[in-house]
Amino acid sequence: MEKEAQRGEGIDLPLPGIIFLGTPDFAVPSLRKLIEAGAPVRLVVTQPDRPSGRGRKISSPAVKILAEETGIPVYQPERVRGPEVLERIRSRNAACAVVVAFGQILPQSFLDLFALGTLNVHGSLLPQYRGAAPIQRAILDGRERTGVSIMLLDAGMDTGPVLSQQEVRIDPRENFRSVHDRLSEVGADLLLRTLREWAAGSIAPRNQDDGLATYAPPLEKKEMRIDWHLPAKNIINTIRAFDPVPGAYFHLSGKRVKCFSAAPFPWTGTGEPGQVAGVSESGLIITCGDRQAISIGEVHMEGQRRMCAGEFACGRSIPAGTLLE
Repeated sequence: MEKEAQRGEGIDLPLPGIIFLGTPDFAVPSLRKLIEAGAPVRLVVTQPDRPSGRGRKISSPAVKILAEETGIPVYQPERVRGPEVLERIRSRNAACAVVVAFGQILPQSFLDLFALGTLNVHGSLLPQYRGAAPIQRAILDGRERTGVSIMLLDAGMDTGPVLSQQEVRIDPRENFRSVHDRLSEVGADLLLRTLREWAAGSIAPRNQDDGLATYAPPLEKKEMRIDWHLPAKNIINTIRAFDPVPGAYFHLSGKRVKCFSAAPFPWTGTGEPGQVAGVSESGLIITCGDRQAISIGEVHMEGQRRMCAGEFACGRSIPAGTLLE
């Protein structure tokens, strides 16, 4: 494993013609780095525009916005399969494809189009956390380290050989957004170096050890509801993993309250799990299943704006002893 990739490595090696597949903001730094390096990106393939937000306004994927700003052709098929779609991609005569958080499983007929294969930027140190939600799962598990892998896609779920990796530390105070943003930038730099060296034939792919594999399946809504019977550290990790979106939550007076900025609080009590112990400068103090307390710094009750927990508590009656659902 490359604990820390060498900056500047392979900087003068040429870049091959590329088809870039990506959709959300995690993919934007990788596309931006390729463009800035002068890579011949022949086509950007991304998901169709979709409704988003409360108003369900039709929005373009983040990758599409960058591609159009830089004059790269964009293609938005519903699925990357079928002869018409594959022929349109093949006609661009690219040597390889790069996939970053695209959101579809690609068929073997697509992978067979490229002489240099299809490189994927994955937000974990494979074979750990194969699957759709590697960053959130690592935070949920309380991991202190994660990383980025550049791998060659095959027909399996993140099972292809690894070309390079870079380890990244997770600070216990970090939330999903901060880890996500750091990994996206680390992945972009590592992709550029790896792509140059792979095209030059100076990297030997390394097969993954399937016996060491762990998995990161898609997140389920039920996982976002806080179980106050869990130990304090587990509840903090749940809040961190879903901060800022979609937000871990509890119920108060029948309304959903999302919570953010959780931290350990130096107090142990005899209250029940989910019982409010009070409000401090750091936020709402709540007892967890192991009798340890945590503070929640910010909350967002449905129908209202996000606010600091102290302000939230001042606007309604949450006396000590209140049980959160």
